[in-house]
Amino acid sequence: MVRDVGVAEELAQDAFVSALTQWPETGIPRNPGAWLMAIGKRRAIDRFRRDEVLERKTALLAPDLTESEDAAFAALDEDDIGDDLLRLIFIACHPVLSMEARVALTLRLLGGLTTVEIARAFLSAEPAVAQRIVRAKRTLSEAHVPFEVPGKAERTARLAAVLEVLYLIFNEGYAASAGDDVMRPALCEDALRLGRVLAELTPDEPEVHALVALMEIQASRTKARVGPSGEPILLLEQDRGKWDHLLIGRGLAALERTEALGGALGIYALQAAIAACHGRARAAEETDWERIAALYDALAQLMPSPVVQLNRAVAIGMAYGPAAGLDLVDTLTDEPTLKSYHLLPSMRGDLLEKLGRFSEANAEYERAAALAQNARDRTLLLERAARCARR
Repeated sequence: MVRDVGVAEELAQDAFVSALTQWPETGIPRNPGAWLMAIGKRRAIDRFRRDEVLERKTALLAPDLTESEDAAFAALDEDDIGDDLLRLIFIACHPVLSMEARVALTLRLLGGLTTVEIARAFLSAEPAVAQRIVRAKRTLSEAHVPFEVPGKAERTARLAAVLEVLYLIFNEGYAASAGDDVMRPALCEDALRLGRVLAELTPDEPEVHALVALMEIQASRTKARVGPSGEPILLLEQDRGKWDHLLIGRGLAALERTEALGGALGIYALQAAIAACHGRARAAEETDWERIAALYDALAQLMPSPVVQLNRAVAIGMAYGPAAGLDLVDTLTDEPTLKSYHLLPSMRGDLLEKLGRFSEANAEYERAAALAQNARDRTLLLERAARCARR
């Protein structure tokens, strides 16, 4: 409404402060969202009274201040997206911004991720990402873009950015990049819920169903990924009896729908197909690693990122032997974006350990532990380093 992301953030914070001050005394209102919106609008009018644009701005804000809470909130709810958070993600992914700027801004405003976490997701320096977010806000403000819910025709242009936002929110939840916990389940749940809503909203978009398939299958492992003391359990060591086979079934059904729509070779479809190979395997030794390696070959053509290449190397190591995997990993050791990525030395250490080169593996695990920001990952890597040292 105010057409300025920075101002909107300040007004929202003012409304939250008012709620924290008043609600303990008056109780939570019947419609908290409408209450917060009304307070935010009043703060906006007070602010714009000090500016030259009073008349134009108050015309946007004032009409429903005298209406009931329900009517005021309903006025914001006329679009058929059907979910407040998904609606806001579509709004924030504005095409006036570059794809990376859209995603970074949306993750910061709505995704529950800090600037540090966004930087890790992009394998970028934190100051660079912070500047990207600042510039995105400035661009939106200076361009005077209508920062509003896009119509159906406009959503298609924003869909790729929205999918990437959901993908990165889920990834941060599935494997927390920092902190003391292996996972942040609330982020996974948010991303999966929004993906399901989006799939209903866009039933003919194969990559939407593919992303939902990927998240469903990955989420099925949640209970098996963490041990009783909170320690991470690696995929091949997990108790597959703890996997949620209902979620696997839902994921496989979404993947079938993707393929029926002709989207089997999209970036999310290929990743979902890889996840499905694990989901179908009743035991770790039954995993079809040759198919996974072939799927990574296809993914690397569409998405030639160093991380994809690293995962491809691991799959090739599992399919054709650790020496073949190590040869590929070694081609990535000078990749600038992977210099502080702890999974590079971690995966290299794993391949060296399988080859019986324990002293080298120990050094790689220790280097990975020094780079890891997640405390649980660090502990696991140091344990593996100690095991190699003993051998």
